[in-house]
Amino acid sequence: MDVAEFRFSVSLSALKLTFMLLFALTPVEGQLHVVGSPQPIVAAPGDDVILPCHVEPKFNVVGLTVEWSRPDRNMEYVHLYRHNREMTYIGRTALFTDGLREGNISLRITNVTQEDEGRYKCFIPKLKSQTKSLIVHLIVAKTVTTETPLHPETLQTPNLAEEFHSKGGLSRRSRLIPFGVSVFFIVLCVTVAGCWFAESKCQKTDVKDLNL
Repeated sequence: MDVAEFRFSVSLSALKLTFMLLFALTPVEGQLHVVGSPQPIVAAPGDDVILPCHVEPKFNVVGLTVEWSRPDRNMEYVHLYRHNREMTYIGRTALFTDGLREGNISLRITNVTQEDEGRYKCFIPKLKSQTKSLIVHLIVAKTVTTETPLHPETLQTPNLAEEFHSKGGLSRRSRLIPFGVSVFFIVLCVTVAGCWFAESKCQKTDVKDLNL
């Protein structure tokens, strides 16, 4: 094996090792998460409310199915989005279709009643993630002390993401990224050092052969 072939073999082996380590440290599945408000949404009878639900990081869900149901009432569907069409099962629900491209699957309920109180589940069946659903609790009270957002512009989805991060939802991924970068640079340094060492060794061998 000549010097050029030896150098190429060492570089190729180091490159393969680098890609293998990076692939092993990068989470392939579970990068997307369905997030929402950890606190109950409170409204008064007759109000319009938004049940916040969002895919984090932002992800286009226009081509996916979005299901809203009520597990506490055994209602399979409250609202269904499928094949770019919306179907409401109580007549007072809607999604923000303009926000679907950014992963906003929040549900708006108009003119809420006491019967609307309970647990709501938003679910994206074909989302490639371990977190495909979320439960939002709606409380309908006669006296409401907190304001409920009525427009999608007031729905602070970045804050929802911060709350999700504060709960450690993406802590594993946050730790893996800097660790993976560090490993990459270490492997890169080892590769350069290996190539330099191999080149020096080959040069010494060539010099010895010439002397002989």
